[in-house]
Amino acid sequence: MADKQVLVSGASVAGPALAYWLARYGFDTTVVEIAPALRGGGAAVDFRGETHLAVLERMGVLDRLREVQTGGSPMTFVDEHDRTVLHLPADFAGGDVEVLRSDLSRVLHEHGRGQVDYVFGDSITGLTETPDGVDVTFASGARRTFDLVIGADGIHSRVRALAFGPEERFVSHLGYYVASWDLPADVDVPAGSVSYNVPGRLVSTGGGPDRPGAFVAFKSPRLEYDRHDVAQQRGLLVDAFRGMGWRTPRLLASLEHTTELYFDSISRADVRPWSRGRVALVGDAACGATIGGMGAGTAVVGAYVLAGELATAEGDHATAFRRYEDRMRDYARRCQKGGDRTGKFLAPASGFALRMRNGLLGNKFLLDLMLKVGKDITNKIDLPDYAHAAA
Repeated sequence: MADKQVLVSGASVAGPALAYWLARYGFDTTVVEIAPALRGGGAAVDFRGETHLAVLERMGVLDRLREVQTGGSPMTFVDEHDRTVLHLPADFAGGDVEVLRSDLSRVLHEHGRGQVDYVFGDSITGLTETPDGVDVTFASGARRTFDLVIGADGIHSRVRALAFGPEERFVSHLGYYVASWDLPADVDVPAGSVSYNVPGRLVSTGGGPDRPGAFVAFKSPRLEYDRHDVAQQRGLLVDAFRGMGWRTPRLLASLEHTTELYFDSISRADVRPWSRGRVALVGDAACGATIGGMGAGTAVVGAYVLAGELATAEGDHATAFRRYEDRMRDYARRCQKGGDRTGKFLAPASGFALRMRNGLLGNKFLLDLMLKVGKDITNKIDLPDYAHAAA
């Protein structure tokens, strides 16, 4: 088989899932991750519908994920006096299986690490395609040549920037920012997710006494900041939520002590096509929405299809990349559209919009219809069985 040496950038969700399948089909696979180890923290992600569960089952991780699942978290919205204004059931956000992103990454990594070479604490700084492969330069100074390079490195993909062009050509800001961080163990956090809104802003606690955490969202035009400067991000959050009541002052004060802060815009990646020569994209790098776009499910499905098509095409990457995108593009775009509405759901911009959200989602018939439509979207794909391609 040609094109057997594959470099995958990113060890969050799409990367480890893809690496597992590639190794199973006989590819020599290396995963490079800029972080020094698997990342901790992070919000919960969910899988919903038969397609997501079928891929996890075929991969052999569904039972393990069920062991570490959160059980889903009902969402309660309250006023400043803690009186409930809206309550949503656990399956609204939790789907069929909900796990913390860090637990998902760990399970996927453990499942394939015996067959995959993982390199932590390094990143790709240069890509040069030749007729026979891709010459790769790493931040460590190392240089290696691979047959194929796959960007599974998220919505701010470095591989996409190097091989396709600058981020602003592909990533659209959707008008909101979100952040999450762990809270000290002595902070009293009620069970489930409890949220407080004012127009354009949301403050939420969740996780319960074992893993208390904070989550916030706020409406804002695009901000200029350094994604690696945590102190600057803390300052942006303090400015955005200054003067807000409820538990907000206490939660903001806890920022000084957190070791893991996630801060990002709600954005959408739109790339066409998903491959260029010997380089391809999968997951959020190709078709992500920061939050609310069923990104974890799309990532594992996309990884399954990409690896399967490469195996079926016997390493003919041009054919495999085309078939992969033909199968996945419409499916991914339908799932991705949910991210366009996430900010408006979390932090409606006006008092009228807040009342409208609470009224509509408080209607059980409409809520059940929304859940059904969401699950139907995840199932609208002809999912091949690539078992015949296993090494």
